[in-house]
Amino acid sequence: MYHTIIVVGRLGRDPEMRYTPSGQAVTSFSIATDRVYMQDGQQVKETIWFRVSAWGKTAETCNTYLSKGKMVLVEGRLTTDGKSGGPRIWKGQDGEPRASFEISASTVRFLSARGDGGPGDEGAFAAGAETAEDIPF
Repeated sequence: MYHTIIVVGRLGRDPEMRYTPSGQAVTSFSIATDRVYMQDGQQVKETIWFRVSAWGKTAETCNTYLSKGKMVLVEGRLTTDGKSGGPRIWKGQDGEPRASFEISASTVRFLSARGDGGPGDEGAFAAGAETAEDIPF
């Protein structure tokens, strides 16, 4: 069995990198995806947040080049709650239950141009590919 998820969105904050006790790098960041549609003649904007974890060389590259507002494409697998099999459930600071979708990234493509928080230079760099020869195009 196999599953994968592909999400395109903007970083909501700067990435945070740390190391596991075994010395492996892991970088965490959140991305927001927007969907705009019409309902009863009114424009509705729906935002879904995803928490992303990148590992190893991909983690180091993401930490170096990504920042708040940058657009990225993340490909990976959903990480589920071990008990329910659904999104991870937690309590917010206000005590209310919250749910989050989490992705363990296999590839992160940077879609924003260097030094730009906006779209552009699409596909300029793909973290997770070891060399330029690994990129299939």
